Amino acid sequence: MSITDTTSGPSLKDILANSSIKTKTNTSADGLASATNSATGKQSLGKDAFLQLLVTQLKNQNPLEPQDNGEFVAQLAQFSSLEGITTLNTSVSKIAASNSSSQALQASSLVGRSVIAPGSKAVVDTSKSFSGEVVLPASVAGVTVKITDAEGKLVRTIDLGAQATGNSSFIWDGKDSAGKALASGTYTFAASTTIDSKAVSLITNLPATVNSVTISQTGGELMLNLAGLGSIALSKVKTIGM
Repeated sequence: MSITDTTSGPSLKDILANSSIKTKTNTSADGLASATNSATGKQSLGKDAFLQLLVTQLKNQNPLEPQDNGEFVAQLAQFSSLEGITTLNTSVSKIAASNSSSQALQASSLVGRSVIAPGSKAVVDTSKSFSGEVVLPASVAGVTVKITDAEGKLVRTIDLGAQATGNSSFIWDGKDSAGKALASGTYTFAASTTIDSKAVSLITNLPATVNSVTISQTGGELMLNLAGLGSIALSKVKTIGM
């Protein structure tokens, strides 16, 4: 005697569709959302967050539609690229820090030495001859350098005559227009010329003594602190003397 079971029940596909798949899908969505929210926020997606997302996706994939090899390999390649970029950024940061330290060491050797840089003021020892430069953008028929003291009084005018394009040197003996020796101190130098019938102010390169060096904490340029004149960027220095 054969017994036939006429009871109809749900198939495996129906069971998975009604329970497991929904649970996995929801879990996958919740896991990915949680991982994404915890990983991103206001920060960029890092390698740890990327790996967390990848593992969460693999753990909660649909058993009927597993992750295909092509997409899996692509994600691994993205992870490898991300790891490489992170390592490169770390290496570049170390090189930049090393270069900054090297520049600071080199700049420290300038302390106590004389440099020539663009400026209008200089601390002058009038017992010695003082020399500077005037920067000429074009050939001119005449150049004058007016020297004033700390009180703004004009003490000397030096006529350089016609000059060609480039840097033109001038020397001041530390005396006023009457030939009287002046006291040492801070003096202002203003060079000018006439181009196309118009008065034009010119840049002067003047000597100064380096007192100290300031190192930027944010990766900025090294600054040289000049005696009695303030600070100037190292890149602006034209000549380094003894």
